[in-house]
Formats: sequence, C-alpha cells, structure tokens
Amino acid sequence: MEDFIRFLGTSGGRFVMAKQLRSSAGTFMHIKGKNIMLDPGPGTLVWWVDANPCIDLSKTDAIILSHNHIDHSNDLNVIIDVITKGGWTKRKPMLFAPAECIEGENKVLLNYLRNFIKITVLKACTDYAIGNLKFKTSVEHRHGVETYGIMFDFNCKISFIVDTKYFPGLIKSYGGSDILIINLVMNKGKDKIMHLCVDDVRKILSEIKPKKCIITHFGRTMLKGDTNKIARMLSKETNVDVVAAEDGMILNLDEFSRECRDRQMELDF
Repeated sequence: MEDFIRFLGTSGGRFVMAKQLRSSAGTFMHIKGKNIMLDPGPGTLVWWVDANPCIDLSKTDAIILSHNHIDHSNDLNVIIDVITKGGWTKRKPMLFAPAECIEGENKVLLNYLRNFIKITVLKACTDYAIGNLKFKTSVEHRHGVETYGIMFDFNCKISFIVDTKYFPGLIKSYGGSDILIINLVMNKGKDKIMHLCVDDVRKILSEIKPKKCIITHFGRTMLKGDTNKIARMLSKETNVDVVAAEDGMILNLDEFSRECRDRQMELDF
C-alpha cells in the first residue's frame, strides 16, 4: 500500500463545525506501514466507517492529539473503544497528546480507557516514534491551550501547522518542510482570535518555501471567500503549489516523492 494522507474532514471554527458545512472528522495517515489518526473531531467515527476505500479501524497504530479543543478531540474516546474492542484486544494502540489532554480538569481522555492504550505525553520540540516512523513536535503554538504541530520526516518532511496565532517562531520551527498542511481558519485576521488568516499563511509560505501546501480547517469566512480561489491566489503570490483540501481528499505521498525526484533529475540534467 502506498503512503497517503486522507482528509476525512476540513472544517474549522465553531460555526462550520456546528452546521457541518464541512466535515469535522480528523485526518488519517498511512505512512511507512503505520496507520495514524490526527485530531479526531466530531463525526470521525462515522466518516471512518463510511470511507471509500474503507479504512480498517482495528489496524490503527496511533492517535495524535494536537490539543484538547472539542473540534479536535471529540471522538477520541469512541475511536479508542472501537479500535481496542473495549479493551478485549491484546494490541494496544498509542496515544500521543499534550498533558492537558490527559490530566487535569480539561482532560479529554476517559479514565476507564487508559489501560487500553499506550500513552505518551507530547512536549515542545521533542522526537517521538511509532515503530519505525519518527516524528517531531513543533514549538508550542499560541492557541490558549497547550498545542503542538507535528512533523514527519521520511522520504520528505511533512508538517502539520495546526491551530495557532501567527508568531515568528513558526518559521524556524517548520523550516525545511517539503509539504506544509496548514489550518487556515480565517480570511481576514482578528487580533483576539488565535488562528491563522490568509495574510499569515502568505508570510509563512514566502519564508519557508515548501514544495507543496495543503490548506484545511476552514472557518466561515474562508468558505465565503472560496477556498479554491484563495489557494490559487496564494500559489500565484508565493510560487508554492497550494491546494485547498476537500472532505475525503487523498494526498498520495509516494506520488509526491516521485514527482520531487523527477524534478530534481531534470534540474541535474
């Protein structure tokens, strides 16, 4: 099976989530033989079961939570229960999450599920592994709760810039990324809203210069502004291949790696 990322949901912000203008399910990845779920928001179980081609829940190796907000963590417990068959399976999936997700008054993991999984607490700028697949957390984001982006590095460097307000430290933390997947909630920025806007993403792309960028996690103003139109505008302005994610969209990572090798061979020739 080829490596891929599947966007089960692309909604961001309360309004789009509540109205289900876009699915609020999370992002599924198959990389180096490992199956990973990132940020299982509301409806993840439904989208997972109905996915075409289908996704075998029992073969999930890990769940990663970037933070504890409900649009990123709502289906965590039901997904764990389904994967482990209520604790009756010998195989224990891994859960990677910030401490706030696991302990304290705002934790999102139910106590009775803790023994069914292997828990690893995420910290800033730290290396982790899911078997032979390695990933690293970013600098801590500015989002009101403990939040980290994720960077996978194998044939290429794939980075998820999850919810955050823009700050210069993002550029250094995500530098060298071949693929940037960015949560772009707002068309226009607002000082009190701790999310990225189009101007922020333009700045990030101009500085980091990835080979490809997928924008996702759209709020109401992004949908009104036409996500595909905004992606084309960003592509033209930054000379980066920018694509607006759609619910169910699949990004073939092996295909991307082949394209990168072919382009490099042309340059070398």
